[in-house]
Amino acid sequence: MKLEYTDQQRAFRAEVRAWLEANVPTKPLQSFDTAEGFEQHRAWERTLSTGNWSMVTWPRQLGGRGCDLIEWLIFEEEYWRVRAPLRVNQNGIFLLGPTLMEYGSEAQKQRFLPCMATGEHIWAQGWSEPGAGSDMAAIRTKAVRDGDHYVINGQKIWATRAVYADWLFGLFRSDPDSQRHHGLSFILLPLKTPGITVRPIAQLNGQAGFAEIFFDDVRVPVENRLGDEGAGWNIAMSTAGFERGLLLRSPARFQATAESLIKLYLANRDSADRDPALRDAVMRAWMEAEAYALATYQTASLLKAGSRIGPESSTNKIFWSEMDRQMHETALAILGARAELMPHAPDAGDVGQWLDGFLFSTAGSIYAGANEIQRNIIAERMLGMPR
Repeated sequence: MKLEYTDQQRAFRAEVRAWLEANVPTKPLQSFDTAEGFEQHRAWERTLSTGNWSMVTWPRQLGGRGCDLIEWLIFEEEYWRVRAPLRVNQNGIFLLGPTLMEYGSEAQKQRFLPCMATGEHIWAQGWSEPGAGSDMAAIRTKAVRDGDHYVINGQKIWATRAVYADWLFGLFRSDPDSQRHHGLSFILLPLKTPGITVRPIAQLNGQAGFAEIFFDDVRVPVENRLGDEGAGWNIAMSTAGFERGLLLRSPARFQATAESLIKLYLANRDSADRDPALRDAVMRAWMEAEAYALATYQTASLLKAGSRIGPESSTNKIFWSEMDRQMHETALAILGARAELMPHAPDAGDVGQWLDGFLFSTAGSIYAGANEIQRNIIAERMLGMPR
């Protein structure tokens, strides 16, 4: 593969770099899993939208720049280069946004995408239920048609960003007599709708990054359904493809982690070299991050030429989630006992956010579809093996 940028792409990179360097907050924002940090990140989303940088692949009239996927990758490289804030609205801009582009009506695009771009509406993801985690076909929460509304009853759990978010997108069983992936509808609803109860779920770090949501006769207009009634499974699989494939985790994120890991190793080389395996692990981390970036450029080029993401998105998801965890495990091994310290501890030194990053990386093999399920998809749909 020969990777060369056009003059237009180089000019785009220069424009992105100049804007980010002039606008990225000089002080780190608080965690968006806290009330104050959430609003700080919402304000950053609003700042991004002033330059139409919220999601550069969207049309200009909807808050984007009409860029292709190669330019999106360039934007992500520059975004992570300056360590810009994490995206509190990633469920919206990276997952629901592309799904709306593909399946939404023109009215739905005009209604939802501009507010998503500005951060006015922050979106939560509502897939999992008790008894229906990675197996979304087991969803039981019902959305029963009543005239021009659906009446929703049931429960969602592990809803990302739902504690402070404004809207939820999720999959609901609109045909109560259906089984498995049949009879499901993709519905969008405000989290302030009467009958909704949101209960925070604490993460390992004590912050509420997830929530369980209870629906008690919640009425949602039929116009909030995305696509046809009962067609939710195919739409959700498209969204899951975005999540497991290119959009949720750009390669620049892992290249930035690999770069930080190299710096950590060099700063602690005397102690780290007592275990030769650590140097090899650092080198492997860099190589894998670069390989993932090149593979993503190849995929983006194929999509630009008219191809589609299929079950191979499962291979992407397994690769980046396990690579992320391995990089953080290597960092903790380099730090030794200091890895257990919080960044503000008197003797923390260069521990940075490695512990917090490690705790988050352990979830990577579960969210976006557990890796065990992804291996089944690869075996059955890519290799043709029996169920």
